[in-house]
Amino acid sequence: MAAPVKLTSACSRAIGRCKGDALKLPLLPLAPWMGSYLKEQDLVPKSYFSDTKNVLNLYFVKVSWGWTLFLLVPFVILSNSLKSPSVFVLRRLCALVVATAVWYICVNTYDLIEEATGSCYETSTKEVIHGELTSKGICRKKGFVWDGYDISGHSFILSYSALVISEEMASMVEDAPGFRKPLLNGLYLSMSIIVYLWLFMFASTSVYFHSPMDKFVGTGCGLLGWYLTYRVWYRNPLSPGLPSKRQVKHHA
Repeated sequence: MAAPVKLTSACSRAIGRCKGDALKLPLLPLAPWMGSYLKEQDLVPKSYFSDTKNVLNLYFVKVSWGWTLFLLVPFVILSNSLKSPSVFVLRRLCALVVATAVWYICVNTYDLIEEATGSCYETSTKEVIHGELTSKGICRKKGFVWDGYDISGHSFILSYSALVISEEMASMVEDAPGFRKPLLNGLYLSMSIIVYLWLFMFASTSVYFHSPMDKFVGTGCGLLGWYLTYRVWYRNPLSPGLPSKRQVKHHA
């Protein structure tokens, strides 16, 4: 079992380093504009990922926060419980509760804005309007098209999830005894891969979907939610606090 553990450990370190470097670049706020420019200039051809029914969108992006918590919760517990008091572990879990609240408030606010600013049309050409239908749900249920200010939820959740995962991955224990070491390495590797998946789908959204402003606002909300928590609030005593900044060490 030593060889698979070493391989997983080496892969997780390599992917983790590349992922950290990628998120340090100022590409997230620029991506909506870059992607929209490529789209408007027809520089990117239609592909499998320009269809909203692609597998990654349906089974990963649509439930991206669920995937994020599915990997983060056990990682936070295992990586912090070995050499930190239980209170610290609870504070880290509280940070995930806060992140979930940010996600919930934002996505529901986007829905409210779209409904408040929208109208119901016969088709996407917007030639015939159904003014009597003032609810997005009823409009779509009847087979019509609802057109309102549609902030990009994908741009928000994909950028926000990637940033939150990257912050919490800093708390990797130095030595994990027994079964915990391969389990932690597996979780670390899985989270590194899923961050790259979120960034890839974020780029796909930037190229194929939404208007530049819709994507910019969504991305801005993701960055703002991360910044106000991990860079402002969590630095204060009355907060869940920051993740432990342990140096990851792997022994043969």
